[in-house]
Amino acid sequence: MKIKWIELTKGIIKENPIFVVVLGLCPTLAVSTQTINGIGMGIAVIFVLAFSNLLVSLLRKWIPNEVRIPAYISIIATFVTIVSLLMQAFTPDLNRALGIFIPLIVVNCIILGRAEAFASKNDPLHSVLDGIGMGIGFTLSLTVIAFIREVIGSGTITLQLAGIGPVFDLRKYISDPAVVFILPPGGFIILGLLLAFFQYIKNKKSAKKPEVKK
Repeated sequence: MKIKWIELTKGIIKENPIFVVVLGLCPTLAVSTQTINGIGMGIAVIFVLAFSNLLVSLLRKWIPNEVRIPAYISIIATFVTIVSLLMQAFTPDLNRALGIFIPLIVVNCIILGRAEAFASKNDPLHSVLDGIGMGIGFTLSLTVIAFIREVIGSGTITLQLAGIGPVFDLRKYISDPAVVFILPPGGFIILGLLLAFFQYIKNKKSAKKPEVKK
C-alpha cells in the first residue's frame, strides 16, 4: 500500500514535472493565461497519461524494442484524439483557447518520458498510479502559474467552463493590471520566479540533512 501511495504522490512534489523535472514548458507557458486553461489542459494530460501508461504497460512484453518509441507515440496519439474530439464536442471554447497544444500532447516529453521510463518497465496498476500522480502534479503547477498570471495580468480569476462556473473580477482591487504577465515575457518571469522558489526550498532541505560520516 505504501509503494502505491508513493507512486501516486511522487509526481505532485518530489518529481513534479514542471517545477522539479522541468519538462513540458512549451504548453505551460503558452496556455497559462487563464486559470481555467491550466485546469482544462491538466485534466486532458491526466487522462492521456493514465491510459497511455496503462496500455504501454499491458503491451510492454509484446512491443519490440526497435519500434518501441513509434509504438508509444501511436498509443498516446490514440488517447489524445479521444480527448480532442471530446473537447470539440463538449467544451469548444476551451478547445479553441488551448488550440494546437491539445494535438501536441502527442509529443509532450512528460507523457512520452513516463511511457519510456516507467510504464514500459512496471505493472499496469503502478503505471496508472504514476500517470495520475504526474498528471496531478502537472495540473497543479499549470494552474498555479495560470492563476498568478491571470490575477496580475488581467485582474480576473476565470473558472468558467462551457458556460458554467464563475469569473471573479478583481479589478476593483487591482486597478491597473500588468498586461505583460499574460504575454510570453510574463510567463517566463513567473515560471522563473517559481522555479527559483522551489529550488530554494530544495536547497534548504538539503542543507538541513545531517552529513553522513564516512
